[in-house]
Amino acid sequence: QVQLVESGGGLVQAGGSLRLSCAASGRTFSRFAMGWFRQAPGKEREFVAGITWRGGTTAYADSVKSRFTISRENAKNTGYLQMNSLEPGDRAVYYCAGCSALGNGCGNWGQGTQGTVST
Repeated sequence: QVQLVESGGGLVQAGGSLRLSCAASGRTFSRFAMGWFRQAPGKEREFVAGITWRGGTTAYADSVKSRFTISRENAKNTGYLQMNSLEPGDRAVYYCAGCSALGNGCGNWGQGTQGTVST
């Protein structure tokens, strides 16, 4: 079973950037697609971005397209979410997950990392 630990959250001003990391334990990380999700206060968790196990295909929520970039380094058992041009609406707890398919069948949730954007 894969265990995931997110890091890299913090407080930035609007227009700034954050790079989130998702470190995976276990040797099966490279066999899973990976997804990033977020949950804002009072809202349900929502899909942000996904990447296939080889990294050849990615998908993004419309709200983050052209601003966020998902990537992974299977040799390091690590995934990333580069977030640029951050907006106050991006404030949320960000989670990574292993997925059976791009954006679907996701589980093995990490504990989350908080991203806060100030105006």
